[in-house]
Amino acid sequence: MRRRPHRQVGPPSATATPVPRRRWFRVVVPLVLLAFVVSVLAVEGYTSRGFAGDQEGRGERAGRSGVGVPREVAEGGPVVDAGHDPPRTYRAPARTVVLTFDDGPDPTWTPRIQEVLDRYDVPGTFFVTGRQTARHPDLVRDLIRSGHEIGVHTFSHPDLAAQSEDAVDRELAFTQLALAGAAGVHSSLVRMPYSSTTGALDGPSWSVARYLGEKGYVLAFVDQDTRDWSRPGARAIADAAVPEAPGRGTVVLLHDSGGDRSQTVRALETLVPRLKADGYRFSTVAEVVGAERLTGGVDTPEQVRGWVFVTAVTVSGTTVSVLGALLLVVGSLVLARCVVMLGLAHRHARLARRRDRAGPRPAVVGPVSVVVPAYNEVVCIGKTLRSLVASDHPVEIVVVDDGSDDGTADAAEALGLPGVTVVRTPNRGKAAALNTGVLRASHEIVVMLDADTVFEPSTVRRLVEPFADPSVGATAGNAKVGNRHGVLGRWQHIEYVMGFNLDRRMYDLLRCMPTVPGAVGAFRVTALRQAGMLSGDTLAEDTDLTMALHRAGWEVRYAEHAVAWTEAPGSLRQLWRQRYRWSYGTMQAAWKHRHALVERGHAGRFGRVGLPLLAVFQILTPLLAPLIDLLTVYGLVFGNAALTLLAWCGVLAVQGVCAAYAFRLDGESLRPLWALPVQQVVYRQVMYLVLVQACLTALSGYRLPWQRLKRKGNVVVPPRGGGLPSGV
Repeated sequence: MRRRPHRQVGPPSATATPVPRRRWFRVVVPLVLLAFVVSVLAVEGYTSRGFAGDQEGRGERAGRSGVGVPREVAEGGPVVDAGHDPPRTYRAPARTVVLTFDDGPDPTWTPRIQEVLDRYDVPGTFFVTGRQTARHPDLVRDLIRSGHEIGVHTFSHPDLAAQSEDAVDRELAFTQLALAGAAGVHSSLVRMPYSSTTGALDGPSWSVARYLGEKGYVLAFVDQDTRDWSRPGARAIADAAVPEAPGRGTVVLLHDSGGDRSQTVRALETLVPRLKADGYRFSTVAEVVGAERLTGGVDTPEQVRGWVFVTAVTVSGTTVSVLGALLLVVGSLVLARCVVMLGLAHRHARLARRRDRAGPRPAVVGPVSVVVPAYNEVVCIGKTLRSLVASDHPVEIVVVDDGSDDGTADAAEALGLPGVTVVRTPNRGKAAALNTGVLRASHEIVVMLDADTVFEPSTVRRLVEPFADPSVGATAGNAKVGNRHGVLGRWQHIEYVMGFNLDRRMYDLLRCMPTVPGAVGAFRVTALRQAGMLSGDTLAEDTDLTMALHRAGWEVRYAEHAVAWTEAPGSLRQLWRQRYRWSYGTMQAAWKHRHALVERGHAGRFGRVGLPLLAVFQILTPLLAPLIDLLTVYGLVFGNAALTLLAWCGVLAVQGVCAAYAFRLDGESLRPLWALPVQQVVYRQVMYLVLVQACLTALSGYRLPWQRLKRKGNVVVPPRGGGLPSGV
């Protein structure tokens, strides 16, 4: 992030050099990213799970209309052709063993099993899942080149008896596409998951078997299930694969995926030589049926479609795995932050109560100066100045009119308030206006506030109390939303109390406060000069100044009882503009002061504690937080909707606990928290998009101009200072 020239608060001057906006970059990139993520989730969900409603239909319908398993199937061989009436079954010839392997291919175990089979020149029949085939197409090609047989084991290994016909068709079609893309083949051999023997067939599963037979598939069950998935030991697996009746042909079930298959590999090392020594031969399911093969090639268009499908599934699977890992990281960070923030806020409140019980703090000698920068603030300047004049601490008020063209300076002078000085300057920006006010100030302690902010009588006194400690260079006050009417006002009220002020308690204890808000803050003039005064290098001059104070060795404290009521944006458009500037300016300031990471003393403490906290919890985590919402929608559409909704409610409950505790600490009514769930659905998304656009603006190198908000002057202070922190 490069350092930019000073910005302008008002309209650009006639001599200002235009800056290319590159708006397409900031608009197109988020849309492309969103489309990509949504497409990835849709492909992964549709191919691996289907829609949530698909999980019910087949089982219910088959349970009502399914017929009993025919005797010729129940008492026949393990290979079934259900497309005939009556169905045909087949058994392995005498002294013939068919080794079948389910759930692969697996990059670890399939090659090791193949190596054993190839060494002894033994063919195997591998029932592959479409998902694993798409992930490891080279393994399927290797199996086919070595002469092994390939069968279909569905795409995502569901219980077909509990699926709708559409879901069954999708499982088969996707697996065939995966085979076409991976190896250019099609297989008419299938094994239903969770149905190893014909004896395990019931009405619903037989209905599925019959449906598969009508579509031209040959179903392969087994005579002997080694249960190698339970890892009973290599010897037990080998013994379970030996034909029960000497000389009898058999179809054996093994696995080459789904877990640790080292015992299966060792079992084959002893089983194959043992059976060969006993005069057995090894074959495939195709030979049992009497067919030359059950796997054939596909034409070029089908192979191309398969390649596209395999590529899409591979990219989707990898991306979803990455998103899942990121979600785990985000969830852990959010939970850890909530726990740490609540713990530190509780400790901060206890220390504050202990100080209150210890008696009044040493008073700061003499009056203080208050600087109010103003640009076109005629609708609210009167209310602000009247609140300052009513302070219970002696103040000198300096209003710096920064080139207003709406009569702000005239309105301030017309009030005729005692102790108020109006300074008129050309429009040079907020930082320059504040510096002008500081230079005109008569006192060592300077309070700064925005022209739309209303102070309570005790705010100035509370704000300057920490300056009794000579190491304190600045204090941050407790900014509250003064226009809470409407849903948007309530959402911002929740954010201010829960986010900003609860965070400041944590930062205060850790001695790394990143921002003294422009709405309510106080500074020692000596500290300001050592920090270089206010700068126009960033769009967040308050954050920039606070970081500079830390690097100059000054402490920054939080005065939670110094309450100020500020005007929050009244529309989503205004809110977007404000937070866009805040986010971009915060990133500018963090980049400008990045060298604090390697500095010593108080500056180094801020750099190694404050900057990482800022980067992780105000930039990184919010950037990744949309994953929670995207994967929630994914779970509702493709997964267990009830479980997904429960998990989302759990996240909301954590947020609710934090919010309720923050409101309690600030002495606020809990009634506005009814808007919290809706805030998480709507308001939070806006904040995500703002941060994303701010990051893209920084990456594009565009110099974001100052975006002034339109004031309405509708700040309302509750009667008798309602909403003050507990203890005031």
